[in-house]
Order: sequence, then structure tokens, then C-alpha cells
Amino acid sequence: MTKKERFEKFITYFSINAPNAETELLYNSPFELLVAVILSAQCTDKRVNLTTPSIFSRFPDAPALALGTFDEVFNLIRSISFPNNKAKHLIGMAQMLVNDFGTEVPSDVGDLQKLPGVGRKTANVIASVIFNQPTMAVDTHVFRVSKRIGLATLTAKNPYEVEIQLLRHIPKELVHISHHWLILHGRYICTARSPKCHDCGIRDICVYYEKVKQTTVV
Repeated sequence: MTKKERFEKFITYFSINAPNAETELLYNSPFELLVAVILSAQCTDKRVNLTTPSIFSRFPDAPALALGTFDEVFNLIRSISFPNNKAKHLIGMAQMLVNDFGTEVPSDVGDLQKLPGVGRKTANVIASVIFNQPTMAVDTHVFRVSKRIGLATLTAKNPYEVEIQLLRHIPKELVHISHHWLILHGRYICTARSPKCHDCGIRDICVYYEKVKQTTVV
């Protein structure tokens, strides 16, 4: 199977079976999603969703958060991984939005990466989800699943290499939803440990599954 055929079958399957895939983070504004994505680093979406309601209630927008104290923010996110750093990042992010961006979340990936706590992955998520730009955020799920299936090469050493390979083959208008296809597939089917291959609808195009079949003793 050629790489082009593998991508075509991947896109066809998920277009039919997950046409409305979207982020599982709960938010009502670009600012809220930005806060949630910053908090989600090395933390589950479920935990973030349990934490953000109290944050959004106390700090509904960038101006409010920009005036928040470290102790206030820390106490609201203390159940999240790395609360110390993330509290500092959230306050710094809000202050930069107020001082440099007129309180609005910027759409440019470069501008987004200027914000404290925002790396390439987070910037790509915001640009894709909020602004429908063809950016591919490569988190641990996307990195693992892309290489397992064969959408990215096993020799890809880092998220950026996987990102470039995916963007090379996925049509621009489908990049934003493909990101969610890969994340959700990795979260619920193609898990890091004991992937559920027998429940997978794309195992017939999967490089990993082909090797599993070859090593399985019938």
C-alpha cells in the first residue's frame, strides 16, 4: 500500500465515522480555550474540565486574569499537573494579551507562541480550533498514532517532523479535523499500552497491526 492510499483510506474512514470530531476541552471563548490548552499540558482533558469552571467564574477574561495574584490562580489549579509554572504562565499570558494584543487572542501562530506557556503545539491548537487554520498540533497521541498507522515514518524523531509529514499529505481543508481524529483515536482505541486493534476500523491500513498479525501464533 502506498502512503497516498493509506492517507486516502484514513481520511475516508474518519470522514464517515467521525465527521464532527472536535476537542473534548470545554470552553465558551477563545480566551477560555487558550487557558484550557495551557492547563492541558501533561494533564488529561477530563481533569482540566473539572478545574476550569472555577477559573472561568473568577477570571472570565484576560483583563480579570491579568490582575489575578499567583496565590489565587495557584489555589484554583492546584489539582492540575505543574500548578506552580502554569499559574505563572496564565497570569503572564493574560497580561500580554492586555498589553500587546488588545485583550484579544491572536490568530497568528507566531504571535501565539510569544505568550507565556504557549509552545508550538498549543499555538497550533488555537489556530486550528478557533481560527480554522490548517495547522497540525502534534501531541503524544498524534505522534504515536501517526507513526503506528504509517502516516508518519517510524524514524520521525520529534513532533515537528511528524507535523510536516502529515501536512504534506492531508488536504488543507481537513487538517483541523484530522488533528482531532488522531487524538481521539489515540485516546480511546490506539492507546499507548495495549492498543485495541480488534476494535480498530483502520487496522487494514495500519503498519503496526500488520506486524502484530505476523507475530501472532494462531
